[in-house]
Amino acid sequence: MNSNPTPKEHRKDRTRAFIALLLGALLWIPLVHWLFVRPSENFNPHKPGIAPKAQALAARHLHLWTNASERKGELDRMRRSNAEWDFMGRSFLVWSLAEMGLRDPARKQECLAVIDEIIGETLRLEREHGIYFFLMPYAKASPFVVQPPRSLFIDSEIALMLGVRRVLEEREDYKALLTARVEAMLERMRRSPALVAESYPDECWLFDHAVALAAIRVADFLDGSDHSAFFREWMEMAKRQLVHSSTGLLVSSFTTTAQHRDGPEGSSIWMAAHCLRLIDEEFALDQYRRARRQLGATLCGFGWSREWPASWSGPMDIDSGLVVPVLGISAGGSGLAFIGAGSFGDND
Repeated sequence: MNSNPTPKEHRKDRTRAFIALLLGALLWIPLVHWLFVRPSENFNPHKPGIAPKAQALAARHLHLWTNASERKGELDRMRRSNAEWDFMGRSFLVWSLAEMGLRDPARKQECLAVIDEIIGETLRLEREHGIYFFLMPYAKASPFVVQPPRSLFIDSEIALMLGVRRVLEEREDYKALLTARVEAMLERMRRSPALVAESYPDECWLFDHAVALAAIRVADFLDGSDHSAFFREWMEMAKRQLVHSSTGLLVSSFTTTAQHRDGPEGSSIWMAAHCLRLIDEEFALDQYRRARRQLGATLCGFGWSREWPASWSGPMDIDSGLVVPVLGISAGGSGLAFIGAGSFGDND
């Protein structure tokens, strides 16, 4: 008697196996996100103190900035890929440490020491090597429209570093440095009919303008100056000239005459909405809600930000990082979406 299965029986077995795997996948894929659930207090910016996750993330960076040899190796690796990463790593760390110092006074002096180390080294490098040290090579490919060359990318982030440091604790010598940066940014923006300033030659970025406006607002808070008229004028211009018609979202980049270069992008709009809360909270909230609808996505319990809305798609770049095809998952946009969600109290 032949006990070997027939070809027909083989096909039946394969079909049963396929159906079993399919049914299993349909059951466990929607549940797998529960393996990654973390306590909500890890992400709640409105809870007092510093979340355990934030402390763990900060520990590595605090170590690097108190260990010169390890720091050099880390920064050299970043700079081989992109000088902007070196610069923005400094900026975001200073901003984060200032908030940590405000949240936990016991760590204030530790945070201040690293903040001052970062600011001091950053200013020294800029002084010794000029603005191009922290810019990508194409910054030298053509002349800046407004001369002499100056980058709002550099000025805005240094200004906000100086500002938040002074919010944490006043430092007299930083007052003049912040005032000089604010005046330089305002002078460049006012030289443009559209009230915009270059970060790269004839290339202006929403992200950098939002940070610049936030830095100017912080300077007003610290020093009693009043740039409210300029803020109103800039917001009126932005609503008139920098809004993408299909989405109502601010575009991510534009020329010195406010001609759109790129449409809305996740790697810009979340941070911009956060910063613009200090200038026009109602408009900032509207931008966040629009971005949430048009860039936010979920599947099987996992959430992410797309880099572009359905009505516009751009090229992957150094800001977006790799965008996962089909799902449109943007690493840059998803990371910055946490800032937006925290800023606007969105726990979903």
